[in-house]
Amino acid sequence: MIRKILPIAICAVFAAGSVHATGFTNGGFEDGDLGGWNQGGDSWYGFPSLPVPASTYAGGPSNNTLMTAGTDPISGANTVYNGNYSVRVNDRSNDYSVSTIDQSVTNYTDTDIYFQWNAVLEASHGLTDSDYFSLTLHDDTTGTDVLTRSYSSASAPGVFINLMNGWYSSGWQLEHIDLTTAGVGGTSLVGNDFTLTLLASDCPYGGHAGYTYLDGFAPVIVPPGAPEPGSLALLGLGLAGLAASRRRKNAA
Repeated sequence: MIRKILPIAICAVFAAGSVHATGFTNGGFEDGDLGGWNQGGDSWYGFPSLPVPASTYAGGPSNNTLMTAGTDPISGANTVYNGNYSVRVNDRSNDYSVSTIDQSVTNYTDTDIYFQWNAVLEASHGLTDSDYFSLTLHDDTTGTDVLTRSYSSASAPGVFINLMNGWYSSGWQLEHIDLTTAGVGGTSLVGNDFTLTLLASDCPYGGHAGYTYLDGFAPVIVPPGAPEPGSLALLGLGLAGLAASRRRKNAA
């Protein structure tokens, strides 16, 4: 019995890896690492002024952390939106640090992109010298930005949740891009190349911190706490393999 099921299970593992092959690699960080993502970072002392292009820090020392389920001590939000892992870009230490993460995908043939983020910013200075974060989904094929999000702690009040302890939080934000109508004039962007980039930074004086959680890049919506699509596919293929094995046994 074990000899018959084991090959099927092994095949299921490899088949699951091919599901959504044109999607973001390790989009929900469910590989248990940051594989597939490029990282960068350094320090920010106010120059250049905001908004600072994430490409400025490409290849520099990053300050990103793979997160497991838990509670963020500042915002009180879950550290993971769905599945088992997320990434925290930068951290809550106020030490001039800035960190980035990005990934590009070619020929993205799914019709939708879903993902989630939660920014946590410590109240600080003005619009050009506060801790901040920025997020961009860029269409590399057309050279246009499909989605941009950018806030400093000076622009967050009234938009983010005021935590009443000198911090602001966006809470988990669900983003959905319908690529069938996301182009200019409602045209389709299905099959184009895309780059997702996120940057989180402290203020330039070493006194206030900013960081952001990122999770769940997938072509389908995944509810909070639910398994990522890759895990669901693996489970489904494994169950299908077991069912097929049982059918063959019964037929014999």
